[in-house]
Amino acid sequence: MFVDRMNELALLEKYHASDQAELFVLYGRRRVGKTELLAHFCEEKRHIFFVADQVSESVMRANLSTVINDTLFGPGQVGAVYNTWDDLFMTLARQSQSERLVVVLDEFPYMVAAHPPLASLLQRLWDQVLKNTRIMLILCGSYIGMLEETVLGYQAPLYGRRTAQYLLEPLDYFDAQHFFSRFKPDDRLRTYAVYGGTPAYLQTLRSGQSLENNILDGILERGSLLYDEVRFLLQQELREPRNYYAVLQAIAAGNTRPNEIRQAAGLESIAAYLDTLQQLHLVERSVPVTETQPHKSRRGIYRLKDNFLRFWFRFVLPHRSQLERGAKAIVWETSIAPELDHFSAPIFEQVCQQYFWRQGLAGRLNLVPEQVGSWWQAGQEIDLVLLGSGKAMLIECKWASRPVGVNVFQELEDKASLLSNEFGGRRVTFAICSRSGFTQQLNELSGQREDLQLYHWPDMLNG
Repeated sequence: MFVDRMNELALLEKYHASDQAELFVLYGRRRVGKTELLAHFCEEKRHIFFVADQVSESVMRANLSTVINDTLFGPGQVGAVYNTWDDLFMTLARQSQSERLVVVLDEFPYMVAAHPPLASLLQRLWDQVLKNTRIMLILCGSYIGMLEETVLGYQAPLYGRRTAQYLLEPLDYFDAQHFFSRFKPDDRLRTYAVYGGTPAYLQTLRSGQSLENNILDGILERGSLLYDEVRFLLQQELREPRNYYAVLQAIAAGNTRPNEIRQAAGLESIAAYLDTLQQLHLVERSVPVTETQPHKSRRGIYRLKDNFLRFWFRFVLPHRSQLERGAKAIVWETSIAPELDHFSAPIFEQVCQQYFWRQGLAGRLNLVPEQVGSWWQAGQEIDLVLLGSGKAMLIECKWASRPVGVNVFQELEDKASLLSNEFGGRRVTFAICSRSGFTQQLNELSGQREDLQLYHWPDMLNG
């Protein structure tokens, strides 16, 4: 299933329509759908699509030679292997003199690993020949650190040659739910909390089964695709994953500040690990939305960026011994089912943040958001704060089984005074999002006050 990605396709089409030399870099985490996006983009276009593997330089060059020959001359018509990389790229240059040719080099970091001079060679050929052709060369890769080293970074050989770059992120809830649209509203949120927005993970869902059975058979069962997914992911991206496991598990358990994470992980220092995990887009650092210098803020906290990693480190890894012996039902009944709503509550805040971005940018709010995020200070916290020109909205997000009452609004209104100095004279309004609706008293109060809006989860499902 190919879902959404309309903005990404439009961007690729824009550069394809330029009909001049383009060097487009697409990167992102594994399984996020980069190859599927590029395959969809290449449909009905003259293109060469090569997916590199972890092989030797000679085998890599022979494999790419076959793809080029089959595309340009017909399958099996020419069997020659280009003797050098120069010969190979010069063939592409000659072909793209007379036609628009899309050339996708997927898993480009593998190509550089097989032949380290490749990035410098490509820089030279781009400057001398390729930039004067009609080629659209797309370099794609999952290993973000190596892509930055060879293409994106200031010291990289190809720095300054790219004409565009794009980080492909996982789907947000409102696009991801197309994979589980048959589930009931509450289970849709829980599903996103477990699987996140990574298309490869969402494709494992079986719509005819309940969320419980999907988790039992698709995640907790030894041999299932997602049972060992995180372990394989980290082994591919990291040379020594053991300490990274400890850091990720500490964060998944609810430790968010550096000292807490360090102690829970049992490590003397974690700064380098956190930096690498952020580069891999597995961990993110957040600060209160009102901070004017986020990189200097001492209130920064760390969270796992991927929902499925959060689930795996919270429920799969700690119960590995039981799961290896087939005790998936016991793990579900004793550890997951009782905690699933508590586990999903922070994801409800995340989805509400996505919802208000969409609503605000579509002109459906009384402000156009410029910043959206959480706020906290000295034990006080506000789930979401929207900041716009001259206006601010404070929002509480309640994933509870009971209707929200007036007391929640009163607490939110009290917290507003804590931020008065940070609002810069903005006019403040309030909103409450609730899984289970609102009490009659709160509904009546909302009808009396123009500065209070109530949002019921079933009404928010489609953004």
